[in-house]
Amino acid sequence: MSYMDVMKKIKKNQIAPFYFLYGSEAYFIQNIKQQLIEKVTGNDEDSLAIYDLEEVPIDEVVGDAETYPFFSDRKLVIAENPVFLKAKPDKLSFEHNLDALERYVTSPVDYTVFVIIAPYEKIDERKKISKLLKKHATVAECNPIGENDLRNWMETTADRLEISLTDEAIEILETELSNNLYQLENELHKLALYVGPEGVITKEIAESLVSHTTTSSSLRLVDAVIEKDLQKAIRIFKDLLKMKEEPIALIGLIAFQFRSILRVKLLKQQGYSQFQMQKQLGVHPYVVKIALKRERQFTIDKLERIIIQLADTDAAIKQGRMEKDLAFELLLYELIEAA
Repeated sequence: MSYMDVMKKIKKNQIAPFYFLYGSEAYFIQNIKQQLIEKVTGNDEDSLAIYDLEEVPIDEVVGDAETYPFFSDRKLVIAENPVFLKAKPDKLSFEHNLDALERYVTSPVDYTVFVIIAPYEKIDERKKISKLLKKHATVAECNPIGENDLRNWMETTADRLEISLTDEAIEILETELSNNLYQLENELHKLALYVGPEGVITKEIAESLVSHTTTSSSLRLVDAVIEKDLQKAIRIFKDLLKMKEEPIALIGLIAFQFRSILRVKLLKQQGYSQFQMQKQLGVHPYVVKIALKRERQFTIDKLERIIIQLADTDAAIKQGRMEKDLAFELLLYELIEAA
């Protein structure tokens, strides 16, 4: 089942006896975990037990799950980091008795909600225990959200907060925070407080209120270069200096953006799809999406010249031939001239 499907059932108090959460998106895992703690235990610590399977054998956890609760009618047992589900399990000072878990997952008790959390990109699905978990447990795939799903997630969250987002505002949020769902949700709550119920988040509101990250600021610097807006570029640079960012680090971030644009342009000429580009480059899908929008503004020759300018400025600062802040401002001027 998807994360959203599992969450909907839990919120309706449709609680399963056994959950298996796996994937690398910590935001989804934490949300399901917290919802189960609230629904099953009412935040009563006496009805909750959390185990780290890198430190405790699984048979000990199963034994706890099978023990009737003393202080309530139902309890929650959470087991995290099941290394035995990996293709190459980590070496531990003890062995996990998987027979106990295999028996339990096929016939769980009715007074315990058992949760296994595997925060891994992949598990070894060939293993017997993996197959049993997928067959008998309520499974929630908690993998990083895709580009299309991210927009749907933002719109769903906005509906819950009784606000709406313009397409331009969504684009800004994607640019700034697409890699961090925790921060993205916090920003949506902040925007909702600003506009109030039935309010609309516009591009101008998002630009003025959304917290900027260093990486997103490098994207805005590139936008300023493309727009040939030197004042805007220097203003962003000054803001970054206030955030204690070093010019050399910023050169590296800008170089990454322009290298991404160049590589995407070359792959596009070879007929690669957006998905194939993302796999080939090993970057976040949004990096490819942004680069595809920008590559039309440049020829390959221009991009190569810009990358050389970045390298020359980097060398001049590191060799002490130029004062770093002045060198960076001159670089912005040269990039805008080159663009």
